[in-house]
Amino acid sequence: MFVDAGTITPRDDIPANSGGALCQKGWTAGELLTAPDRITVPLMRAHRDAPLEEVSWHAALERIAAEIHRIQRAHGPDAVAVFGGGGLTNEKAYQLGKFARVALRTANIDYNGRFCMSSAAAAQNRAFGLDRGLPVPINDVAEADVILLAGGNVAETMPPFVRHLTAQRDRGGRLIVIDPRNTSTARRADLHLQVTPGTDLALANGLLHLAIAEGLIDEGYLARRTRGFEAVRTVVNAYWPERVERITGVPVPLMREAVRLLGTAATALVLTARGAEQHATGTDTVTAFINLALGLGLPGRRGSGFGCLTGQGNGQGGREHGQKADQLPGYRRIDDPAAREHVARVWGVEPGDLPGPGLSATELLGALGTTGGPRALLVFGSNPVVSAPDSTRVEERLAALDLLVVADFLPSETAVRADVVLPTAQWAEETGTITNLEGRVLLRQAAQPAPAGVRGDLEIIAALAERLKAAGRYATEPEEVFEELRTASAGGLADYSGITYERIVKETGVFWPCPGEGHPGTPRVFLDRFATPDGRARLIAVEHRGPAEDVCDAYPLYLTTGRVLAHYQSGTQTRRVRALLDAVPDAYVELHSDLAGRLDVADGTSVRVTSRRGSVVAAVRVSEAIRRDTVFMPFHWAGAARANLLTNPALDPTSRMPEFKVCAVRVEKIHVEKIRAEMA
Repeated sequence: MFVDAGTITPRDDIPANSGGALCQKGWTAGELLTAPDRITVPLMRAHRDAPLEEVSWHAALERIAAEIHRIQRAHGPDAVAVFGGGGLTNEKAYQLGKFARVALRTANIDYNGRFCMSSAAAAQNRAFGLDRGLPVPINDVAEADVILLAGGNVAETMPPFVRHLTAQRDRGGRLIVIDPRNTSTARRADLHLQVTPGTDLALANGLLHLAIAEGLIDEGYLARRTRGFEAVRTVVNAYWPERVERITGVPVPLMREAVRLLGTAATALVLTARGAEQHATGTDTVTAFINLALGLGLPGRRGSGFGCLTGQGNGQGGREHGQKADQLPGYRRIDDPAAREHVARVWGVEPGDLPGPGLSATELLGALGTTGGPRALLVFGSNPVVSAPDSTRVEERLAALDLLVVADFLPSETAVRADVVLPTAQWAEETGTITNLEGRVLLRQAAQPAPAGVRGDLEIIAALAERLKAAGRYATEPEEVFEELRTASAGGLADYSGITYERIVKETGVFWPCPGEGHPGTPRVFLDRFATPDGRARLIAVEHRGPAEDVCDAYPLYLTTGRVLAHYQSGTQTRRVRALLDAVPDAYVELHSDLAGRLDVADGTSVRVTSRRGSVVAAVRVSEAIRRDTVFMPFHWAGAARANLLTNPALDPTSRMPEFKVCAVRVEKIHVEKIRAEMA
């Protein structure tokens, strides 16, 4: 992209952008480069109760280094933690992971991608031996005869993706959407399966049951390319249609129609997104959809397959190169001796000096300031005060720290609580690579310099590493960091060793794995074999368990959360763009007209939504698009309307994903006078 006077010109030769398409957020992003409250100088508090004041870079960095030394001498290396972001470039994600393991020697590094892709990643790794969001080129979407999309509202979250769905429809393709809400995407579908929140797994098992019963399973494919189907067959035998209808609320005729569409299509894709994944059973839920895709013989067949849709700017690359608690660069496991030896050699340290796995994101945030937990936290590219579940608890834990450092370009809700704030460059002001949802590594080139006094994250990391007397070199030039990343990733699952900046520009991106400069890259990863030891995919039997917190008399409604078209993630950026704020100025509570009638509320009425963790206040939006037993809130707002004050931090046992997508709540009508009195 190229920036000029606050506008953006997109590349039109990248298929994921479908002819240069951008959504409203993309077209208006240039406004952030001149945001009135842009942070351009370091800020620091003299003590915890003092205000943030402008200081020199030298003073800020010296304070951070001194505090890190003091804390680690008193409490050990793991007392300093790092929290990264899925929007960081590959170079920054890589360098941050190296900094944590080598300069800080801490096991405690994780990132907000744990809230996004972790369940899909865990499920794909155990089924296929490899996690790449889309293991096929995005062009295959338009070519698929049938697409099943579970838990994704791409019309609002990924508008350019909709062009591929439109092309699919224009050539006669069919779309099936699974969602508790009749979203903009569901309204485009030929078939909408409106599930009860938290029951996607039961529905997937029920669809596979029907596929078996109707003779639509590809027995030859299962025999040649998979293992474990018989155990899965035994389990899904218990998911007969009428039972699944009682669990999910989806009528049997719609289930049958969905299975027949998928099972008789020449080409088909099964896709999942956050609605199916952000559960304490998220890994098993994605596994159930993978089982369905494998039963129909889709993965590894040209034009067909299984995939998941990434949610952040570098959601794929951000999880491949070491800012995740259990991983090293190249998607290597940190507890794998061979992986540790390879990466340690690149970093110039002994394998035994590298720490082991640390705490996952939610567990890390919950441990801050506790006995034996981290006493300091460095945050890059994230705003956990708004984005993490049970956020009152997150605020309490941040307040208990000895040191909170935030690197950001805007005063996010996390940054304003920091002891030290470091001003960073924005996307248009620095070069680096990102890896898109189809596994294509792209180069994003700087369009303009950062404001005077602002440093990039690579410069900040290097300056801190120097003060901590860290081993090895911490380059500040992105291409130099990428060259080291290539070496560190060589031989790993996410092998970038054959990718160079020159190739990316010349070829409009390169697909990983790419194990040599003469290698063409891998647009389709499973055509010949899966990335398991024997080359066969694994079907794994999974059972429906329902949400970690079900409805009851005290909390009789389900709450589900998500995004809206005008805003993104914690809203730190989009709430500062006038056009986007005008489109959706405030948080709201969407509820069905029948429920609105029972509560005696209408559009604009203020209600209180309460879960076992807290309460929020917001205005009502009455809708026929949502189930009668469910309410919806977008999660982009801070303050009294912060949806994550309500959400459940219950974790998936495999992926450590929190259960964002369902918790039990009650909704009560309140009066404006009462709100004002409570806020006074």
